[in-house]
Amino acid sequence: MISTVSFTQTSRALKKVIELIMIPKTEGDNMLGTRGASVVWHPLQKKYYVSFAGNEGYPMAVFNAIGKRLSPDTLKTMIDTRGLWYNPIKKRICGNAYGDNGWFSYTLDSKGIPIYFMVDFENMHQPGEQSVGAYNASTKQVLFLSGSTISVYNAMAEEEEPDVKTMIHWGRTAKDGIGEDEDETEVPQGYNNSTIIYSNIPGAEVGVLNVVESQIELYNYKTGFLSQKLKLPENTTTELTFNFAFTNGIYWLFDMQTRVWTGFK
Repeated sequence: MISTVSFTQTSRALKKVIELIMIPKTEGDNMLGTRGASVVWHPLQKKYYVSFAGNEGYPMAVFNAIGKRLSPDTLKTMIDTRGLWYNPIKKRICGNAYGDNGWFSYTLDSKGIPIYFMVDFENMHQPGEQSVGAYNASTKQVLFLSGSTISVYNAMAEEEEPDVKTMIHWGRTAKDGIGEDEDETEVPQGYNNSTIIYSNIPGAEVGVLNVVESQIELYNYKTGFLSQKLKLPENTTTELTFNFAFTNGIYWLFDMQTRVWTGFK
């Protein structure tokens, strides 16, 4: 018997399926935020939790499954949020904050609205100050983009250094092989440099946003080679930092002008 390996890279077009509309920005109000930090789905509450990046006083919002906002205009992030994820062991919305502000988790009221937060791990447990974490529930790990590497931290342990690092071979399939000029310290121009997503798709587990080509690229977590290209609809707004997330099987992009998170499948 002869074993063969397929190097086929697939491509498909994404379609808009949902919108989450944040509070409109009013002239003169400097505490309404600009850049979207993350979106996360709570499978028990059946709700989306959304936050801005940049300040503990910036808005947070809670939406139901069809995009209706359930939280008041006054809801704040309470901590300078970057990544958000649902931890099925704790049954809580968790996240990582800016720099050395640590990792945290929210306590919800009877309606599923965050009322306060608790710092789970103090200090810096991420490769960079602006890193946006993505959770892998099967391994209980949090992934971060660090230059051209995926830095992986244990979500259940207070560790300040990553357990594993995997190189991303930007835009290259297994058939292409490793490029001659790859630099693990840098994100190539034209890619979102703060955010990585975890899709849980076998062989295409991690995703990055290619701003120039207006597409989401999925890579094999073990090899770092490109597996899938997901083309975004024309005129989709993409950014080089933040404003990108994945949760509940949906890819999310935030438009800083309209202040809307749009979900694609």
